[in-house]
Amino acid sequence: MRVVRLGTPKPISKIGLGTWQFGSKEWGYGSDYERRAVDIVRRAIDLGVTLFDTAEVYGFGRSERILGAALGDDRARVVVATKILPVLPVAPVVHQRAVASAARLGVTSIDLYQVHQPNPVVADTTTMRGMRALQDVGLVGEVGVSNYSLRRWQSAEAALGRRVLSNQVRYSMIDRGPEEDLIPYAERAGRIVIAYSPLAQGFLSGRYDAKHPPSGAVRRANPYFLPENLDRGAALIATLREVAAAHDVTPSQIALAYLLRHPNVVAIPGASGVEQVERNAAAAEIDLTDGEYAALATAASQFRPVTGLAAVPKLVRARTRR
Repeated sequence: MRVVRLGTPKPISKIGLGTWQFGSKEWGYGSDYERRAVDIVRRAIDLGVTLFDTAEVYGFGRSERILGAALGDDRARVVVATKILPVLPVAPVVHQRAVASAARLGVTSIDLYQVHQPNPVVADTTTMRGMRALQDVGLVGEVGVSNYSLRRWQSAEAALGRRVLSNQVRYSMIDRGPEEDLIPYAERAGRIVIAYSPLAQGFLSGRYDAKHPPSGAVRRANPYFLPENLDRGAALIATLREVAAAHDVTPSQIALAYLLRHPNVVAIPGASGVEQVERNAAAAEIDLTDGEYAALATAASQFRPVTGLAAVPKLVRARTRR
């Protein structure tokens, strides 16, 4: 497993494991998924995955509990990352929520504690005051943010007075905004962009088309899975399959390899089973040629999905028909 080394006590694997689905029934994985979650975590560790990401809001704390129990004695040698939902992220609340997350995870120190999203009315100065105190007492190792613009990421770092190691953002071949400024900044400053939803919730797997849409509440609410968008994405999927065939891998693995080509990007795909963890981990070893990368980037730029307000009536109609 390839890693990113930025002076952290533990190396951060280029492929991590996202655990939003742990304890969250809306993914539609079935009642036995909690048992499978343990197998998924254990196999990920065997494969060299060191970054495990969760949040207090995932399953209302259940994800943290499931992850902590599954890690067991290996908690001390992996990078445990969680996130605070910044409803009122003033310093005392930050302290309280960190203690609660650490207890659910079964750790004495959270390796990476992230602000789940920017609060529109509470400045980062008070939030980072709480984070700094947590670092000073050893309850938090590194501080991160999520869904932050570059300007606000830098502002949070100034408020902390130390590095804000990471910014966890939506990044995939069809959500390429981080390539404009966040990734160049991370490479210049020695920071990390953590890509969540790196497979666009499975859109880039090639498993779905207009006649075979996904199930599960999360994907049904995603406009990418509208029949029209599944049709529009056919050319991109075809390119992914072509490159995948050249490497004897899957389209999903190529979609991950595209992101990991950036040295300061790590991806945290979820997994519905052990086999998916194995495929995701193997993606870290794929080296795309310059020509393959260019072909993928071109195909991605030509995908024009229906999103935003224009997608709302189509989503309503699509859900009504099911």
